[in-house]
Amino acid sequence: MPGLIGKKIGMTSIFDADGKNYPCTVIELGPCVVTQIKNEDVDGYAAVQIGFGEQKHPVQAAAGHASKANTTAKKKYVEFKDFADGSVSLGDVLTVSMFEEGEFVDIVGTTKGKGFQGVVRRHGFAGVGQSTHGQHNRLRAPGSIGAGSDPSRVFKGTRMGGRMGVDRVKIQNLQVLKVDTEQNLLVVKGSVPGAKQSLVIVEK
Repeated sequence: MPGLIGKKIGMTSIFDADGKNYPCTVIELGPCVVTQIKNEDVDGYAAVQIGFGEQKHPVQAAAGHASKANTTAKKKYVEFKDFADGSVSLGDVLTVSMFEEGEFVDIVGTTKGKGFQGVVRRHGFAGVGQSTHGQHNRLRAPGSIGAGSDPSRVFKGTRMGGRMGVDRVKIQNLQVLKVDTEQNLLVVKGSVPGAKQSLVIVEK
């Protein structure tokens, strides 16, 4: 499905004609430049690569790649397969105008990093037991993680403490509430994964 690259600005709320309040996320979507058109003869598959943002200090290879599309090196590149129908050409600028109010989109983002977390925060464990009978330090403990003699190891995938967050997440079917073509803003209903100023991918 075709889409664009954008930047999450933050959350707010808007009212409809009936006075109902909707929580929404504001995304700066585009403008994106078509930096490469791939085909099956050369690349083995058909896709369109688009870029968003500006690199402050690009390496020569990145600058040379972008110069083929008469643009500067971009901060983020994403490939879309459904653009590969001849509707776009190298160097085209894609804007938020390709989206319409009322339609539904899918948004891909990277969740906020939570650092190293225990099993209570990470997996919703309740702890080992009560705080009485000498269990002064068992409230947030993970408990047993496996048998000793057989199998004499811990199975892969056992829910334990570890780094939490920084996961690629796709939220589907978010409704577009407003499209501001002058400021390249897209307002969608609900929340979007990621922190403020993080990059997101909006797919039709």
